[in-house]
Amino acid sequence: MRVLRLCVLVVLAAAFPAAAAAAHAQAPGELLRLEQSIDAMGTTYVVTIYGYDREQMLSAVEAATDELERLDRELSNYRPESEWSKVNRMAAERPVKVSAELFGLLQKCVDVSRQSEGTFDITVGPLMRVWGFYRGTGHLPGKGQVAAALERVGYRNIILDPAGRTVRFGKPGVEIDPGGIGKGYAVDRIISVLKDNGIRSALVTAGGSSIYALGSPDGGSDGWPVKIRDPKNPDKTVADLQLKDESMSTSGSYEKFFEADGKIYSHIMDPRTGYPAKGMLSVSVVAPATLDSEAWTKPYFILGRQWTANHKPKNFRVFLCEDRADLRCEWLQ
Repeated sequence: MRVLRLCVLVVLAAAFPAAAAAAHAQAPGELLRLEQSIDAMGTTYVVTIYGYDREQMLSAVEAATDELERLDRELSNYRPESEWSKVNRMAAERPVKVSAELFGLLQKCVDVSRQSEGTFDITVGPLMRVWGFYRGTGHLPGKGQVAAALERVGYRNIILDPAGRTVRFGKPGVEIDPGGIGKGYAVDRIISVLKDNGIRSALVTAGGSSIYALGSPDGGSDGWPVKIRDPKNPDKTVADLQLKDESMSTSGSYEKFFEADGKIYSHIMDPRTGYPAKGMLSVSVVAPATLDSEAWTKPYFILGRQWTANHKPKNFRVFLCEDRADLRCEWLQ
C-alpha cells in the first residue's frame, strides 16, 4: 500500500512570503507540500511537490509512482523478466527486437560513449565485478583479472539496427548495465508525468546524486536551493546554487572506495584502461535534462578539466573538485 505524506507549510509566511500572498490571492487555504519516497531500480527516489490543490497533487504523485514502477519492471537488470534483462540474456546469440523506448535509450548511451571517447560505457559491468564494486566495497584484482574483464567491455560491442529496432552484442560475455543512466532517465520521466498532471513546482531526487528542480517552492523566480557537498567532509558544502527547470547530478570518489597498498581506489572506472580514474574528487553537472547531467559526470571526472572545458555544451555548467593537496573546487569557466 502506498502512503502519500501531505502536509501544510505551517511557517509559510516566514519562509515564502510571496507564496503566502499568492495562496490568498489565487486559491483558498494554505500552500501544501507533498512528499513521496519510492524504492525502484536499485535506489530511492524522493518526489516533493508544492501546490494548492490537494487532490491534484495526490493524483500527480500517484501517476509518477506508477511510471516509476513501470520503468522498474522494464529497465531493471536485476529483474529477469525485464526487457533489459532479456537483451542481456539473448543479444550475444541473435538480434533482439526491443521497444522504441529502450532502443532510444541505448542509442543515447552509444552516442554519449562516442562523444566521450569511450569513458561512458554501459558495458563496464565486468570491470566493476572484478574490482569488487558491483555489490561490495571493492578489492584490488590482479592484472590478469583486469585484462580478462576488459575483453568483455566496450560500447562498440553494442550493435544497433534502427531499421529493425534490434540490439545485438558483438561477442559473448558482453552485458549492459543501466546504472550510469537509468536514474537520470527515470527522474526525467517522473518530471514529465508531473507536468502532464498540472504540477508546476517539484523537486525529484534519485539516490541523492541526481536531481531535477521544476519551478520553485514558493512560486518565485529563484528556484530550489541545492548544495554541493565537500568531497572530503560530508558535513561541509563547497557550493550553493539555485536550480529552476534544470537538473544536477554529482559523481564523487567518496561514494565508494577502498585502500590497498597505501593507495585509494574509487568506483569511478575508466573503461578504456580497466582501472579507477584519478585526478578528481567529485564532478557536478548542471544540464537541462537529468539524463544528460547523470551521463556526463563520469566522462568529465575521468577526462579532467581541460577536456571538459573544450567539449562541454554551452548550456552545461560543471563544478569540479580536483584531487590536490589544496582542495580546489570551482565552477569551470
